[in-house]
Amino acid sequence: MDQLWSLMPTFLEGFRVTLILLAVSGVCALVLGTLIAAMRISPVGALRAFAAFWTEIARNTPLTLVFIFTAFVLPMLGLRMPYIILAFIALTYYTSPFVAEALRSGINGVPVGQAEAARSIGLGFGQTVSLVVLPQAFRMTIPPLINVFIALTKNTSVAGGFFVVELFATTRQLANDNGNIVIQILLTAAVLYLVVTVPLGFAAGQLEKRWVVKR
Repeated sequence: MDQLWSLMPTFLEGFRVTLILLAVSGVCALVLGTLIAAMRISPVGALRAFAAFWTEIARNTPLTLVFIFTAFVLPMLGLRMPYIILAFIALTYYTSPFVAEALRSGINGVPVGQAEAARSIGLGFGQTVSLVVLPQAFRMTIPPLINVFIALTKNTSVAGGFFVVELFATTRQLANDNGNIVIQILLTAAVLYLVVTVPLGFAAGQLEKRWVVKR
């Protein structure tokens, strides 16, 4: 236990990087996914086609391949950034279509009369979507959105294979250096991941119960 305890500062540093990856990529994916979802219902055909293309390509590309492109191909093209920034780009790109599809299912659940009523009082497409449709869609899709962020928490581990020292990379290095307590190290890493995912799942259940009553 003393040996494991002495490793905790290293664990916590890796955990801190994982939380940064989750927070930044999660916010960026939420913004981008919301934009893509709005484009999917746009009256402009070119925007709908672009959003559909983005969604199909991004969600059907393996995350490891996305990281290979961002970590190796982008620098070859002249886009040289810290690897953690490239990890943000990869995770945001990969997560955004799942956010968009979750929101689109919520948008489809909003009664058509809501949008018609908004247009009847003079609101344009942008106002109707941002003020009427999306707020209701977000309320309807809290559980699937939380599931997307839980998946994102686990997907941050892929960054550990591409020069970002997050929790997974830290665990791998500590396990290699401390072979006599490998099981304890792996269990500690699992607990740290659960520290994020379990509260997210609990929050999803509570928000769903709270907002179902209000609908």
